Amino acid sequence: MPTFDVVSQVDMQEVRNAVDQATRELGTRFDFRGTGSSLELAGHELTLRSASEERLKAVMQVLEEKLVRRKVSLKALDPGKVEEAAKGTVRQLVTLKAGIGADQARAINKFIKDNAPKGVSSSTQGDQVRVSAKKRDDLQATIAALREHDFGLPLQFENFRD
Repeated sequence: MPTFDVVSQVDMQEVRNAVDQATRELGTRFDFRGTGSSLELAGHELTLRSASEERLKAVMQVLEEKLVRRKVSLKALDPGKVEEAAKGTVRQLVTLKAGIGADQARAINKFIKDNAPKGVSSSTQGDQVRVSAKKRDDLQATIAALREHDFGLPLQFENFRD
């Protein structure tokens, strides 16, 4: 019986590379000189700092540009609110979403049940969803339907087996 897994992962090496590139650009661009703009990556959290909210938005834009270039989905970013920091600066915490939570797994299972061809079944296994069917074509149609729908997180399809 053919199966595949629906997962949500972030390639942390690519995120690290994007943060390094963005940090380098912040250090060399003229419009960021003297603003104290910086990026830090700690685990699955990014901390953005700058002198004003406008500069912070520009830092976020540079980061997003580098992530897109490295093929990291922006759906994985969960920006927090902008906070006041020391000496009149501002700070923002951005969390990287990885894994499918229970609520999202339920939403994916319901979507598959409602929209997939007859004979396709799905079950939640930890932080992934396993989808199985009798025909490979039904699974491919299910993948196409899942790609078109927006669940608010980046989805990958792995372990496709016949």
